[in-house]
Amino acid sequence: MKPIAKKNTVRQLATLLAALSLTGYAMAQTTVEDAWARATVPGQPATGAFMTLTADSDSTLISVQSPVAKDTQIHQSTMNGDVMSMLPVDEVSLPAGEPVVFDANGYHVMLMGLITQVKEGDAVPLTLKIKNAQGEEETLEVEAVARALNAPDHAHAH
Repeated sequence: MKPIAKKNTVRQLATLLAALSLTGYAMAQTTVEDAWARATVPGQPATGAFMTLTADSDSTLISVQSPVAKDTQIHQSTMNGDVMSMLPVDEVSLPAGEPVVFDANGYHVMLMGLITQVKEGDAVPLTLKIKNAQGEEETLEVEAVARALNAPDHAHAH
């Protein structure tokens, strides 16, 4: 009887692994590179977070949350002549295979109503919600390392 139980266990394990690999294949996957946040001075109410997102299928970043801030929004900076403006956006398209850079000159994450000062070297937790073209949602937990307040934006260095 023991060999039969062992055979069933192996078969169940193989079935589970096959199901997991199929599930992983069906789900969209988004990668996050170079996630960082700008450190703050004491009492500073807001800061920005930056990164590069690449989705393997057409997707949309629909929200970002962080426990370090009372309000977290996706913003877009634009230039109109000599005037730069920064406005919140509801979502950001992530075309399949194309890196979307979040930096100070375009899309970025605003962390507003900071609960505590963000110090250089801190890990700033971010929760990204992404929806693919089939409507499936993916949640990514990211730690953005805080860089010095005067740190240059390295997003274009890659």
